[in-house]
Amino acid sequence: MSGEVGSGICEICGNSTERLLLRGGDALSRCIDCGHLTRDLTDAPADHRDHAYGGEPTLDAWRLALTHRLLTRDGTPRSVFEVGYGSGALLRRFLDAGATVAGTDPDQLEVAVDPLVRQRGQLHTATIEELAATGDQVELVYGIHVLEHVLDPMQTLQHAADLLVPGGEMQFLTPAGDSDGLRAYGRAWWMLEDPTHVRFFSAESLRRAAISVGLTDVRVTRPALDSLVTDVASLTRLARPRPRPHGVLAQRSVLATGLVTAPLVLAARAVRPTLRPTLHLTARKAR
Repeated sequence: MSGEVGSGICEICGNSTERLLLRGGDALSRCIDCGHLTRDLTDAPADHRDHAYGGEPTLDAWRLALTHRLLTRDGTPRSVFEVGYGSGALLRRFLDAGATVAGTDPDQLEVAVDPLVRQRGQLHTATIEELAATGDQVELVYGIHVLEHVLDPMQTLQHAADLLVPGGEMQFLTPAGDSDGLRAYGRAWWMLEDPTHVRFFSAESLRRAAISVGLTDVRVTRPALDSLVTDVASLTRLARPRPRPHGVLAQRSVLATGLVTAPLVLAARAVRPTLRPTLHLTARKAR
C-alpha cells in the first residue's frame, strides 16, 4: 500500500490525511498522524454486500456469550445503555442478571427486538447523535461494532460519556484499521464487505478520541476471540471475487471452514496480536 498526501482533514485529530491505496486497487483516506481511516464508497465500494451485516445465527450465539463475558469481566453493572442494540439479545443478558437496561438503535438491521427487553427497557429509535438526554445515567455504556457506522464518532463518544454516572465505564468494540488483515487482503478484507462501514479506527485514533471527550483510564486492547472468521472470509473474497449480495458468510462452506480453522487463527493471533481485527476501548468517566 502506498499513500499520496491529500487535502482531507482527520475527523479525530484534525491533521491532514493521505490517500491509502489498497491491494486490489481501492483506496481509503488515512490520517498521517493518528492513522485513522475513513472510507468513501466511490473509492472503496463494498461490491459484495447490499446491506449492513446483521450477523450469522450460528456465530452470534457464541459471540454473544463471549462479548457479555468481556463486558462484565470486572463485574455486572446495575444499569447499562447499549448504543446499537439490534435485537436486544445482549441487553436481555443484562436484564436477566438484574440490571436496568436502555439503549438506542435506528433499526438499521430491521430485526425484531426481544419482547422482554422491549417491555422493560428504555429504548430509543434515534441515532446516538440525535438522542437527547434520556434521564437516568448508567454504570456502563457500550457499543458492539457500531462506531464504524455512525455519522459522527466524536459526538457519539461524547453523548455516550454524558450518559455515564461519575466513575461509570464505557466500552466499545470496533474493527481495527491498523490490523495486519487490511494490509494483507486489501479490498478483499472482510470488514470492507459491509457498505455501512465508513471508518476504521487505529488503536491510537481510538485512544485520542476517548481522551478528547474527557474520559479517563483509557485502554485500547485487541481481543483475541472477536471476529474469528475474518481471515477465512477475507481469503475467500480474495481468491474468488464475485458478487455476493448477502455476504460471503452466507456460504455454509465458508462458515464451516472458519469454524474448523478457529484454533489455528487463535494460535496465530497469540503470536502476533496485530492479526486481531478488532479494537476494544475501555474508559471511565471522571468522578
